[in-house]
Amino acid sequence: MEKGIPRSKAISHNRWLPFPTPSAYKYHKQIMTSVTTEIEIPSLFPADKVFKVFSDFDTIAPKINPDVFKSIETIEGNGGVGTIKVFTFGDAVPFTSGKYKVDAVDPSNCSYTYSFFEGDNLMGILDSITNQIKIVPSADGGSIFKQTIIYNCKGDEKPSEELLKIEKDIYEKTFKGIEAYGF
Repeated sequence: MEKGIPRSKAISHNRWLPFPTPSAYKYHKQIMTSVTTEIEIPSLFPADKVFKVFSDFDTIAPKINPDVFKSIETIEGNGGVGTIKVFTFGDAVPFTSGKYKVDAVDPSNCSYTYSFFEGDNLMGILDSITNQIKIVPSADGGSIFKQTIIYNCKGDEKPSEELLKIEKDIYEKTFKGIEAYGF
């Protein structure tokens, strides 16, 4: 560093340096690791009808899979973007609860996105869990339920493969149950 240049100014201009500085190294250490799981489930029913039934997830899931979903309650909002809900998990799940926020709802594209931001389902190792759901038409007149789950890790520790498989199985079973319940 040149004499006469305050350290704060030198660091604020480090983006122009061709090598990493200590502050640049700190920045890179803060980048989150994420793990993604994808689920695809074919349905015989059209996308718009599946989305309509799926939109009642809060009511249906505890009825069809109470060992997993004890209750789902809205604590703030009207169900649209920004709504905050709490999952209370059943005995088949190693967690008690998770709080999530609705990030996006698009009925015309049959898509819904929500993110868990608080609860023991984050296991102390996750900042958040984002669920992106989209139901797309299939060539046979039915549809495909697509869910992408993104686990945003606080550090290098990630959810176990076993946990990811269990969660994927739970969502698949729940979707099939909702489909059977709704049609």
